[in-house]
Amino acid sequence: MVLEIADFDIRPGTEDQFAAAYLQARDLLAATPGFVSARMTRGIESPSRFVLLVEWQSVEAHTVGFRESDRFPKWREIIGPFFAGTPKVEHAQDVR
Repeated sequence: MVLEIADFDIRPGTEDQFAAAYLQARDLLAATPGFVSARMTRGIESPSRFVLLVEWQSVEAHTVGFRESDRFPKWREIIGPFFAGTPKVEHAQDVR
């Protein structure tokens, strides 16, 4: 299992629209083979900061299965207009 951690800074004043756009676009993630689950969080102290946590079966499920699919441009078209900068995306695994 791999955890994608995507950190988004959203333009102030558009946070609620971004949250609604994410809910609309989430199905694009879920339709990807290798998708396990997704959870979007919003900062309390920094309400323009959102962190998306996506569990994938592998890194490739995200980087190839989603990013190289026709779903990714649609995803960015829906949520991208709210970005204040480039999202920071990393992958992590559980410590065992």
